[in-house]
Amino acid sequence: MNNKTILLGHGSGGKLSHELIQSIFFKHFGENDKHFPTDASLLHLPDTHIAFTTDSYVVDPIFFPGGNIGKLAVCGTVNDLAVSGATPLYLSCGFIIEEGFPFAQLEEIVETMADEARKAGVRIVAGDTKVVDKGKCDKIFINTSGIGAINPQHKHISYGDNIQPGDKIIINGNIAEHGVTIIGSRNNIKFADDLKSDCASLNLLIKDIMEASNSIRFMRDATRGGIATVLCELVENRNYGILMDEDKIPVSESVLGLCEVFGFDPLYIANEGKLVLIVAQEDADKVLDAMRKNILGTMACIIGEVTAENPQRVLLKTQIGGKRIIDMLTGEQLPRIC
Repeated sequence: MNNKTILLGHGSGGKLSHELIQSIFFKHFGENDKHFPTDASLLHLPDTHIAFTTDSYVVDPIFFPGGNIGKLAVCGTVNDLAVSGATPLYLSCGFIIEEGFPFAQLEEIVETMADEARKAGVRIVAGDTKVVDKGKCDKIFINTSGIGAINPQHKHISYGDNIQPGDKIIINGNIAEHGVTIIGSRNNIKFADDLKSDCASLNLLIKDIMEASNSIRFMRDATRGGIATVLCELVENRNYGILMDEDKIPVSESVLGLCEVFGFDPLYIANEGKLVLIVAQEDADKVLDAMRKNILGTMACIIGEVTAENPQRVLLKTQIGGKRIIDMLTGEQLPRIC
């Protein structure tokens, strides 16, 4: 890493984030760990296995169409546990609040968190509050940590250890809606189709998926860095590649329009309710059927497959028939989206 100071890009979920994690955090915290970036750590206790995760939320603005920073905090941590194959159970929450923040807005955020936790079937059981001087924090930041129970038979899902050529890649709906909603809110852009963030807890959808198939190879929620970064991380140092089909990737007209104006690529834009799933080819159809019966999976579709060709590469079959390499995002496409 050549940078001597932290850049916004180090929080993007892309290449700079990856380098930061590898060169600093894994270097000092990751001894004897399996060096593949997962959304939750899988821990072996004397009588059980658990998944444990933590995340901090600094989204700007804190209220946006489809949610607020509190809903985002609950959904994000629930999803990090669920995509690891765990059943989310308990959350903690820590608040850093700027002096002068309105009580009414704080209560709205906390009420939203409680409501989302009930919907997801988890309990918020611990917390902490700190207040800092005015101007020392941007309104409110939230940290949530989560614990979930995991069946040892599902431990491979986090690491993608069972992935093989021919496996199908599925997503549960339109991509990039959260990130585009955030930039629309920042710039007072109105969308003809009332676009809103896809922020949602995915654990009940994932429960349906796990009940439909015993051949789930990998799951990840495509937050910072979008679906492109998830798949680029996955193929790193692997003996397989990935081929996506641009025609199959669901993107709304509003998202495409804003991306064209701002020069963004929707493949790299954050989602907060989208699941990238890899499943054995023979189970792909029944997994799709199960997903489409859930409100969060009605638009589920196959967007690509794992291939023996081009190991360690993610390729996109373009709409005009060519192929282009998909790499990790180098800089910061859109800061503070979660």
